[in-house]
Amino acid sequence: MLCCLPGVACAPALLVSWSSAAFIISYVMAVLAGHVEPLVPYISDTGTKPPESGVFGFMINISALLAAITMYIRYLLIEKQNESSHFVRSSCNMFTLCVGLMGCTGMGIVATFQELAVPSVHDIGALVAFGSGVVYITLQSIISYKSCPRWNTYFVCHIRMTISVISCIAFIPMIVFASKISMTKIDWTPGEKDYTYHFMSAICEWTVAFGFIFFFLTFIRDFQRFSLRISTEIHED
Repeated sequence: MLCCLPGVACAPALLVSWSSAAFIISYVMAVLAGHVEPLVPYISDTGTKPPESGVFGFMINISALLAAITMYIRYLLIEKQNESSHFVRSSCNMFTLCVGLMGCTGMGIVATFQELAVPSVHDIGALVAFGSGVVYITLQSIISYKSCPRWNTYFVCHIRMTISVISCIAFIPMIVFASKISMTKIDWTPGEKDYTYHFMSAICEWTVAFGFIFFFLTFIRDFQRFSLRISTEIHED
């Protein structure tokens, strides 16, 4: 079905479907193996122990690559639109791309350095991934408003900004509650020390993660209008 999508819409569509599958498959495997409790574990908790750790690491690394490709295509589309409309500075578009690529790098770190193996590196990667991701979708929401009404409808812009605001609101307590947890573990049970902090932080983490997924879902319509062409020139001496 992805092949039937016009333009370059297959990029965000594949990113959304693959990332959703990565979260869900890892969660189901971790719960069935008894490695985490079913009630809102951290996303990273579902990819810490084998066999789900291998699936989680592989799929999240692919998600990071797909996200980078999607962000770069988005950058190219805005540059093309900007040639006639001049609604945003090229430097701002480039800065937004760089922020997004930082988030992709953070995702790669999260997938490569597991939570219990190298917790400090893992936590830094998660902070970079979520922090850069929130900034990226916020900047993209602002750019979307600037491109109205020629390249976007206000309805789509309102949806993107709503997702951005919710993600920003969830990101702050996610960090605050996580900072109050005094131990690194994945087998949390209700009633034990710091469980409330873990539970609230995990809810916020899942909210931000699926906020990213729903945000990239809104790119599909925009990407359908464009196609990428690669031209090869051969010069003879």
